[in-house]
Amino acid sequence: MAALGWLTPRRRSATARSVLAGEASAEAARKSTQEVSDCEPDFPVHGDERAAAFFDLDNTVMQGAALFHFGKGLYKRKFFETRDLARFAWQQAWFRLAGVEDPEHMQDARDSALSIVKGHRVSELKSIGEEIYDEYMAERIWPGTRALAQAHLDAGQRVWLVTAAPVEIAQVIARRLGLTGALGTVAESLGGVYTGKLVGEPLHGPAKAEAVRALATAENLDLSRCAAYSDSHNDIPMLSLVGHPYAINPDSKLRKHARAMDWRLRDYRTGRKAAKVGIPAAAGVGAVAGGTAAAIAMHRRRR
Repeated sequence: MAALGWLTPRRRSATARSVLAGEASAEAARKSTQEVSDCEPDFPVHGDERAAAFFDLDNTVMQGAALFHFGKGLYKRKFFETRDLARFAWQQAWFRLAGVEDPEHMQDARDSALSIVKGHRVSELKSIGEEIYDEYMAERIWPGTRALAQAHLDAGQRVWLVTAAPVEIAQVIARRLGLTGALGTVAESLGGVYTGKLVGEPLHGPAKAEAVRALATAENLDLSRCAAYSDSHNDIPMLSLVGHPYAINPDSKLRKHARAMDWRLRDYRTGRKAAKVGIPAAAGVGAVAGGTAAAIAMHRRRR
């Protein structure tokens, strides 16, 4: 009994201390939440009409390159021959494995696309673009990036794609995703028919920044309140324009720059290897095999 009497007060005292500890912890949590709220206001800001969001397309909104998916769809419709498909396949495999844009590959792809569409009507390509989106692109949209874009839309803000892909394709993707619109590379057309030339240059690197700046002026946007999202270090000029830059599925150069600048990062790729090379883990073997097959095919044709 003596032992029991000695234990009982301690049991009561411990309970009191537990209550006190719990109350203190709850108060600290409440204050911490308030401090975070004070330092980091909700973003995107609801109802801010002078704010908007700009999203790169390839490897940011969609896995892979839109131009290559488009090329695959055109091949299916017999716009060009098997040897051209092999080149598209090799470029796409390299792009997916490296997770970065190679200027020579991108230039070759653009030249190929321009030669393929030369003489075709713009209306025809737009219609085909709708079909190609359903066939090859819809399933490659990153859900995480799509949710970021939707957050801006839900806040009442405008959202644009900004891409080196043909503007007609970019507009199809933007419309299908419910976005405001798209900025893309403009191919020259006369009388509604493609000439095989570009208007100016591809919307790439610094050209993207200039397009965003021009659109912001026309739409009366405050770039310091806008956001931009990209995976590529080539888009640092565009990301640097806005007050809220995000590195999405970043290549190594952009990741390093984003960390140095204290930009926010998001990576929606799966698996440790995928985070390194920029492809879904399950697709790695297939991409390598496809790229190897394409390379072999090209080599045989050159012999």
